[in-house]
Amino acid sequence: MTCLRIFFLYKCLFALPVWNHVSLSVESELFTSVSNNFPEGGFDKKIKNQPLLYTNSHQSKANFDWVVIQNTTESLSLSEITNYNVKKLVTLLSNFGQGSRLQNLTLTNMSVDWNALINVFQTVWHSSIEYFNINSVTQLSDIERCYFNYSGTSMKALTMKKVIITDLYFTQDDLYRIFADMNIAALTIAESEMIHMLCPSSDSPFRYLNFLKNDLTDLLFKKCDKLMKLETLILQKNKFESLPKVSFMTSRMKSLKYLDISSNLLRHDGADVQCQWAESLTELDLSSNQLTDAVFECLPVNIKKLDLENNQITSVPMGMAELKSLTELNLASNRLVDLPGCSGFTSLEFLNMEMNSILTPSADFFQSCPKVRELQAGHNPFKCSCELQDFIRLERQSGGKLFDWPAAYMCEYPEDLRGTQLKDFHLSELACNTMLLLVTALLLTLVLVAVVAFLCIYLDVPWYMRMTWQWTQTKRRAWHNNPEEQEAVLQFHAFISYSERDSLWVKNELIPNLEKGEGCVQLCQHERNFIPGKSIVENIITCIEKSYRSIFVLSPNFVQSEWCHYELYFAHHKLFSENSNSLILILLEPIPPYIIPARYHKLKALMAKRTYLEWPKERSKRALFWANLRAAISINLPIADGKRCEETD
Repeated sequence: MTCLRIFFLYKCLFALPVWNHVSLSVESELFTSVSNNFPEGGFDKKIKNQPLLYTNSHQSKANFDWVVIQNTTESLSLSEITNYNVKKLVTLLSNFGQGSRLQNLTLTNMSVDWNALINVFQTVWHSSIEYFNINSVTQLSDIERCYFNYSGTSMKALTMKKVIITDLYFTQDDLYRIFADMNIAALTIAESEMIHMLCPSSDSPFRYLNFLKNDLTDLLFKKCDKLMKLETLILQKNKFESLPKVSFMTSRMKSLKYLDISSNLLRHDGADVQCQWAESLTELDLSSNQLTDAVFECLPVNIKKLDLENNQITSVPMGMAELKSLTELNLASNRLVDLPGCSGFTSLEFLNMEMNSILTPSADFFQSCPKVRELQAGHNPFKCSCELQDFIRLERQSGGKLFDWPAAYMCEYPEDLRGTQLKDFHLSELACNTMLLLVTALLLTLVLVAVVAFLCIYLDVPWYMRMTWQWTQTKRRAWHNNPEEQEAVLQFHAFISYSERDSLWVKNELIPNLEKGEGCVQLCQHERNFIPGKSIVENIITCIEKSYRSIFVLSPNFVQSEWCHYELYFAHHKLFSENSNSLILILLEPIPPYIIPARYHKLKALMAKRTYLEWPKERSKRALFWANLRAAISINLPIADGKRCEETD
């Protein structure tokens, strides 16, 4: 009889006078049963909302009747359910007893009151339907307490989306008690602005609860110990604020494995507030909240997968409690400036650090995290500098552990390298090795100092500096003492510079032949013209400046005399400062080049570039020598104080 009744029901259902242009599809593959996401043998996978599947059949709607969207031997999808046709729906569903093949029912766009909805639920509860989906319920009014018979059901999962309650005055317990005490494995109430849910009256068979996008708060399941079998809890996009309160909510859920409480308003200031999580919890999604570094003080100790993406975390505290079981950690889109160490995550295998504020990641990351198999660190504002070279070198040695390398790893700073992939960024070893750079700089400095010191010694630079200083001081004193004498006229034809060892030749040959002969030559000699009381250097400078020429009697003795060197230096200085041709060189005796000291490089230069007079050994040539010398120093000098050229010392 049952078979005949069902056959008659289907025949009536598809009769053309009632259902206009309804096409029947018996191909079960057109419907993807929600049971595929909810295994019969165990609810170890997350249950997802059953999608509405529309076939290509023509939809039909009689006067005040629903629309058939899909109709197979195992699935039925109806739309436009109202208070006018809901009794027909109940009549239809009451014929699908538990021996029927119909397992999946989807109702869309329901506009019924509370009693009609409960009547539909009660009918489905005692049918063969296992997966019941309701999408978009409006005009849910006249809510009141009612009796519901949960016994003898085949139901496994109920999904309700977009439920709008128009009744403004009702007792919340009357509404929520119906759902809290359901004896099914999976319950989804999403996008319905639900503000609360009661704890079940007795031990609940719920293994999956999904309250996505509602208005639930920290008061949910407070001190509820009836959800002992719950394994998956999804509270995404609600209004939870306190992380410790959420932890205490789960502490009585002894079988809870997965908790998604992302996109809420969660905070935790860590002010000595203890957290107590379910010991069975292994997966926790805390992404898109307002959590800071203190969150690491309030985490489940047995957690394996942790998602903290899009929070306000700046660092991972070193003294945090160890999460020895943690294998996957997502810290993307936070404010971290470096890669965390693994002192608290000894089993970490996957780490996501994308879109943080990391400029130069630590190069010792893989050493402190030896078990990490994949690191996602792209899309950070990397600063391409020497510190980053070690990280790039580490990538080459890691064997492909950096996810999305090299496309997601680009230089952000400095600006001239912005957009350059890290794999194309290179600096020399010398530029990045501080110790090598210091050693190289030190060696170059030492070499430079050594060269300068050698040149100073070889060229007698200190001596020249000292002479320059003395000449400057002498000129300064002379200016302050007798400024009117700075423009004094020349008093001597020539100043004679010679070695004391050559004084006999000067006194017996040079002075007599120049001063007593023709030409009226007046010579300046240190023995008779140096002013007592002045320093020798000052006397030398004064005599050279008051003389038209400076005669240097060169011999091996000359180059051995310190004072001759002074006189040559000051005369040479006058040569360049006044741009004059005042030097006369007399080579009294040949000077071998090897005996000329290095500091006499100016003398060498003068002898190489200037013509000098050589004292002839033959007497017959001496007359020409004196004539040439007189011609070289010939100048008319003003005669002061009645002095005559014939005067001698």
